[in-house]
Amino acid sequence: MKQAIIRRVLIVDDHPFFVAGLAQALQVTHGVEAVATADSLGEATRVLQSGPHPDLILLDLSLPDRGGLGLFGTLETMGLPIPVVVISSRDDEEAVNAARAAGAMGFVAKSCDQQSLARMLSTIAGGGLFFPDAMVTTSQTPMSLTPRQRDVLALLAEGYPNKRICQKLSLTDHTVKTHLKSLYSTLGVHNRTECANLARSMGLVD
Repeated sequence: MKQAIIRRVLIVDDHPFFVAGLAQALQVTHGVEAVATADSLGEATRVLQSGPHPDLILLDLSLPDRGGLGLFGTLETMGLPIPVVVISSRDDEEAVNAARAAGAMGFVAKSCDQQSLARMLSTIAGGGLFFPDAMVTTSQTPMSLTPRQRDVLALLAEGYPNKRICQKLSLTDHTVKTHLKSLYSTLGVHNRTECANLARSMGLVD
């Protein structure tokens, strides 16, 4: 089977110096013909709507308007089966698992060398997955959450607002907000919807 060629790449990241360096490496060293950039999910959506569509999206986890993982919902809504590789300054187990569970085809640390970047491009072009396997947890509940965080997460996934979570668990509003902040950080998301959707996909809630 002939391997696909990655000719067009969209980088979604709000760090201009990193983006410039990555774009240059992709074009000069790795033979990518065209690199588009977007510094937010809103801008990425506009780029995808205007076309032509990229062969690969390189996505940062943290963006100004929403958590980077929100792009997967946008791609699904637009009906665009474009492979996405998360490229992030975070390279911990939680970030890798969150990216994989959200639907990413790979995960690369921003500190990666040119050889790793080349291997990633080749693997994705061949239809494979590119993850640091030693860091990918295979258990049903990969996240290290406290019992109380799991309680808060379960109620959030059921659609309970903060006030009702406080009442159900006999917690203060401040405590609930603290738990939510920790959950968002652990899962690499930025809002309740992303948190609930990702938690379901990872088997953390029913």
